[in-house]
Amino acid sequence: MSEGIWYVGINGTQQGPLGTQQVIDMVRAGQINQTAYVYGQGSPNWTPIAQVTAFSPLFSAAAPPPPPPGPAPTAADQIDYEIFGEEMQFVEVTLDPGEAAIAEAGAFFYMDPGIKMETIFGDGSQQAQQQGFFGKLAAGAKRVLTGESLFMTIYGNGDQKRQKVAFAAPYPGKIIPIDLRQYGNTMLCQKDAFLCAAKGISVGIAWNKKVGAGLFGGEGFILQKLEGQGLAFIHAGGTIVAKDLAPGETLRLDTGCLVAFEPKVTYDIQWVGGFKSALFGGEGLFFATLTGPGKVWLQSLPFSRLAGRMLAAAVAAGFGRGDEGSVIGGFGMGS
Repeated sequence: MSEGIWYVGINGTQQGPLGTQQVIDMVRAGQINQTAYVYGQGSPNWTPIAQVTAFSPLFSAAAPPPPPPGPAPTAADQIDYEIFGEEMQFVEVTLDPGEAAIAEAGAFFYMDPGIKMETIFGDGSQQAQQQGFFGKLAAGAKRVLTGESLFMTIYGNGDQKRQKVAFAAPYPGKIIPIDLRQYGNTMLCQKDAFLCAAKGISVGIAWNKKVGAGLFGGEGFILQKLEGQGLAFIHAGGTIVAKDLAPGETLRLDTGCLVAFEPKVTYDIQWVGGFKSALFGGEGLFFATLTGPGKVWLQSLPFSRLAGRMLAAAVAAGFGRGDEGSVIGGFGMGS
């Protein structure tokens, strides 16, 4: 075969003979891509064109494969549940033999005799178990940053039949069940929102990477991060609203009214604008901005707002007076 003469195979069809420059021109015109085969001088057998020295510079190197994903989240226990109440709710969890639930300290309400309690460092997930003692201690120290206890409690069913355990909301509002499998196995929420979950759910922290959100977001840099394949329950105050944000759709809200959101939602803080609005509007200097895509949950009554109103009312009424239960109240005799 004469030097500089090539035959090109494209999708089972053959073209040629072609000169080297003709093949180069066809590659540059997009008529031949790297899936074609050629044979000619130095390539007596069909060879991918991108592997032939005369033509390989025309093709960029194949992109390296993406790094392998991290370990898949461990499936949590598949628990059943029922939520009771309207304004002061509690959730009753039904556990099969061998199943367990985890909860924050102080969330326990009642349980059947077959339920066994165990207080532990960490959350009982496989990730926590692999950390060792000092890893668990460090994880517990991080949880303290969110205002939670160093410890969590596991409620396991040690009986041969189904048993129930219940967890109560700490203040008026709603309990929200979230199946993490529907949201990429991860959910971010405000630092005191977590109530309980199936054993196997990891309860950690997430640092807000936005400086503005960290400094002025009401919850600081720290959010709770729930990970795993199973059910988790969070609590929020007042009426709860769930919104699905479309790509690029933005929602503005009071910084304390955010309960939870998917990690793909962008969370930042924005100046309210206007000197008078900032100083005299009574709504603070900043509001939160959420940008889709993704789902978010909002609360109408943040606990900080409720506590602030209660404190203000107590101070106005004379905090600490001993005659509030009296019929004559503030009309008691003076000295």
